[in-house]
Amino acid sequence: MRAPIHIALIGDHDPAITAHRAIPLALDLAAQAAGCAVEGIWVATPEPERDPALLAGYDAIWCVPGSPYASMAGALAAIRFAREQGVPFLGTCGGFQHALIEYARDVLGLAEADHAESSPGAAMPLIAPLACSLAETTGEIVLREGSRIRAIYGYERATEGFNCSYGVNPQYRALLEGGQLHITGVDESGEARVAELGGHPFFIATLFQPERSALRGVAHPLIAAYLQAAARHANRQYEEMIRR
Repeated sequence: MRAPIHIALIGDHDPAITAHRAIPLALDLAAQAAGCAVEGIWVATPEPERDPALLAGYDAIWCVPGSPYASMAGALAAIRFAREQGVPFLGTCGGFQHALIEYARDVLGLAEADHAESSPGAAMPLIAPLACSLAETTGEIVLREGSRIRAIYGYERATEGFNCSYGVNPQYRALLEGGQLHITGVDESGEARVAELGGHPFFIATLFQPERSALRGVAHPLIAAYLQAAARHANRQYEEMIRR
């Protein structure tokens, strides 16, 4: 029997958070569809702050909703580990927001890039209050042609559920897209809702929460694609270990 795929769920687990209840269900549904076994392990955000190397034993990393995190530095360390080590990464809601902050700080050198929720006086609020809150709402997203997420969905538009009040500050959006990071999903007014990193095996972040489909008993195509990437990563790791 194939060993289960191990997913590090980066976040401070709280059963009162809808997304935290949905994520294990979403992983199970996607695993059933893919014909594999999966185990999601909660990793509190202070842990990767102390030692990011503890994530080396996981096949994929998911930075989950629930910000502000107990340790923003820990969430950013986990995202950086996934980005630099080529570990499949999914960020949803708060994970999307912090993936952009990590990229801005550690790739673009914008050390002051910050989150207005946890640092309201930030000099560079890359993540700022949305003009209209998306708390407990659904909305349509337009997926960029040629993007990985468009290929995963198989169509141009998708309707997804949100529960957030913060997103990309339009003032700084142009700074983000000068390199490998691209905004590949927007709402009807052009506001950023999906980002993905080129040159990486799998690195997608969404402001929406695809895990919520599991509460309706529906396996989400994005989570299924993420698990497939995790399985490929696990196989590569196993083959490398055998060669040694």
